[in-house]
Amino acid sequence: MTFRHHLAALVVSLLFVLLPQVSMAQASAPEISAPAPAPLTATVTKESVDNPYGLKAVWNDGGVVARTTLIIMVIMSMGSWYIMVTKVYESIKLVREAKSARESFFKSANLEAGAKTLADGSAFRFIADSGIEAAGHHEGVLTANIDRSTWVASSIQRSVDEVQSRLQDGLAFLATVGSTAPFIGLFGTVWGIYNALTAIGIAGQASIDKVAGPVGEALIMTAIGLAVAVPAVLGYNWIVRRNKLSMDSVRGFASDLHGVLMGAKGAR
Repeated sequence: MTFRHHLAALVVSLLFVLLPQVSMAQASAPEISAPAPAPLTATVTKESVDNPYGLKAVWNDGGVVARTTLIIMVIMSMGSWYIMVTKVYESIKLVREAKSARESFFKSANLEAGAKTLADGSAFRFIADSGIEAAGHHEGVLTANIDRSTWVASSIQRSVDEVQSRLQDGLAFLATVGSTAPFIGLFGTVWGIYNALTAIGIAGQASIDKVAGPVGEALIMTAIGLAVAVPAVLGYNWIVRRNKLSMDSVRGFASDLHGVLMGAKGAR
């Protein structure tokens, strides 16, 4: 037997020995599974749905009564806010003028010079001019029986009362709005409930789609009535308090002015 035959026999023997071991290794090797696909996440889209029972629906679907009620309450609200803003401005302005009058008027050389230090059109200029004019024109048959002090005091008091009357302008409107706005809103509420009952009677059943609109209209009317009334009441009370403090300054100035007019400088 040649060397070639011995080599071939050796290779065949090695194959018989190695093949079973390779087969066993493949059988015992763990299977590598492919990674599982990631779960799909659902994309959530938020849809905006118009409110079919809001204020816009009340205006579009409401009748003449509902629209008239809304217009009345809007006018009342606008008037209330206008009065509150203007009255607050007047009150702040009056307090500023009172401080200026204290610092300049009574430190002047005479009454005429002191009056010129006050702003034209201000309440304190009006009171000062009235007092000076009354002190300088105490003559006549009808006023002869009135002493000079009483004549000047009554003239100054009339000026103070007129200033107070100007401060109170518009407060009656605020009081009216604060007391009537809830009842106007209640009227709209009653009308909305009436429409709801009418819708139920026509449909023959109390379904949500039949009564949601009228009931929503009723609730909106109630809310608007309260939204109009509450600021008016709070503004009225606050402005009355501010006017009281402002008028204390005005009365103090008027009292001091009367004293100066009755003094030696005012007599001359």
